[in-house]
Amino acid sequence: MERSLVLQSDVPLQVNRKHYLSLWNNDDPEGNIWTSGCPPSETVLDGRSLEICLNPRNPPSVITVVSPKSVLPQWGLPEVSYQFTTRSEVDKLTNNSTCDVIGLVTFVSRVERVKCKGNKGPEKYWTYRWIHAVDGTSDQPFILELFSSSQVEVFSRICPMTYLVCTQMRVCRVEGSLPYLTSTCETETLITGYHKGQPYVNDPGVKSFIQWTKTLKDNVVLQKTAVGGHYCYPHPPQICNQSMADASAQVPLVSTADLKKELETLQYREHKKLAIQGQITAVRYMKNPKTTQSQPSGVVSTDVCEQAVPAPHNHPSAAEQASADTLTSSTSDKSSASSRKRRIQMRKAAQSSLNRGGTPTKRRLRHTNTQEEQEQEEDESDSAVEEMQHVDHSLQSQNQNQDSSVLAWESSSWPKQQEDVSEHLCQGGLYQDSIYRRFTFDEKNVLLQWSNLQPTRWTAEQTADSIPPALCPGYYQVTILGINKKIAFDAAYLPVVRSDDPRAVGLPQDPHGNTMLSCLSSGFLCPLRDAASHSEAPLPEPEEILVTASELEDTHVVCVLDLCHLGGDEVEILISKVYRVTEVSLD
Repeated sequence: MERSLVLQSDVPLQVNRKHYLSLWNNDDPEGNIWTSGCPPSETVLDGRSLEICLNPRNPPSVITVVSPKSVLPQWGLPEVSYQFTTRSEVDKLTNNSTCDVIGLVTFVSRVERVKCKGNKGPEKYWTYRWIHAVDGTSDQPFILELFSSSQVEVFSRICPMTYLVCTQMRVCRVEGSLPYLTSTCETETLITGYHKGQPYVNDPGVKSFIQWTKTLKDNVVLQKTAVGGHYCYPHPPQICNQSMADASAQVPLVSTADLKKELETLQYREHKKLAIQGQITAVRYMKNPKTTQSQPSGVVSTDVCEQAVPAPHNHPSAAEQASADTLTSSTSDKSSASSRKRRIQMRKAAQSSLNRGGTPTKRRLRHTNTQEEQEQEEDESDSAVEEMQHVDHSLQSQNQNQDSSVLAWESSSWPKQQEDVSEHLCQGGLYQDSIYRRFTFDEKNVLLQWSNLQPTRWTAEQTADSIPPALCPGYYQVTILGINKKIAFDAAYLPVVRSDDPRAVGLPQDPHGNTMLSCLSSGFLCPLRDAASHSEAPLPEPEEILVTASELEDTHVVCVLDLCHLGGDEVEILISKVYRVTEVSLD
């Protein structure tokens, strides 16, 4: 009896349950009964978004709603005050100050998770997403980092073209990037459908925003909207001054051995940002297939752009892999043996060319068009067929689309360096979840389900609709050799090419020469295409960029990587910035 009284004094409601799921990802939400010696919370609330947990049953709670007119003065209830700030005013706010904002959502990223700082309590991960919202007072949107709280249904239904109100957001200022706003313990989030009856509806700032939205045309705004895809903010600084010994750095510098451990321990939808030293030894441009008609209805390929599948032990060189892709991309069940034999000879010739040390850079750059090879079919002995069967089997997932091209460059020292490489980590591909989609009302439910971790409600009928096609002309697959030259890994690089790409917001856009290194360093191709003015600025072709890759030869670099576990075997490794090291200290 005595123990029962103790339990009832400091436990969640419904004490007959052994466990319950906390909705707010905060420190120690279950109470002191589960954690001995837990320090008291230092969070100071201002009395505004307090959460009260009431019993739905056993016994049921009795709730009486008191209208504002019935509130008596002697109750001493504080007035609910708001400090709505326009986007043009955010730039003037000091770091760590708080504000309330209202805006029209134009971009919503996919949902990701980050490990809690300090790992206090059983909740080890916080769930968050990035959002852009505009209010007409600036050319730049609000950049919002929203964390999931007890308002799960609101959090999961945030999408473009909705009116979003976020209260008590904290200002974060980082050098080299636009200021952004992040959630606090007091943040309340409301979207279209939840605003009725809220105290802020009569706020002058809210009324001014509503008047502005009445001047907009839906079809014009829709062209500037996007959902999902990789998004990381703030952008890396222009100059990297941190050292390996700086453990407090926002982007820790790790070795390739530590990178392997990080990849192995990465949890579902967990995002990490790391930096690694080494040299770029090979670059391949993977072109997006033009059609997906060979895929059955409702099935979406894992890698939206053709992904290289390396050999299980000896990772092929870039040119050798390009030749292998050339062979297999046009191979079908009806292909003749003589065509395959001729391709084998091409592969051997490419490898022989690479083995000659003085091969010029332009000769190692290969552009393969497979259309002519598809038209040639002749009979030949079965020996050539058998010789290619193992290649066809390992790369058959890439043969769904035959209209593709491969470009590749590799360092002249890479073939020799591969002999000393003990391990090659080859997860660096580009996946469906890596690329944003344009938002449309017709595809709203599909896009919401795709960009969330899970639906808020279970339904017996699962949708068979596939997500819209990705806006991806292609990407670069970069092979990086660690500074110890024992471990290499592949990473994807997807440059920003359009001004309406969500990743272009706040990105420093100093002009550069569109060399391979300058593109990797800046994160975009120069100049960006401006969709609003309907002008297509000329952009360099991948062939032109890869021709300049010779400046990467034996160049020491620091690569900033974004890691995210997308589920299953899909581990995203994306390059967000590359620094050229001018001076290295090994102390």
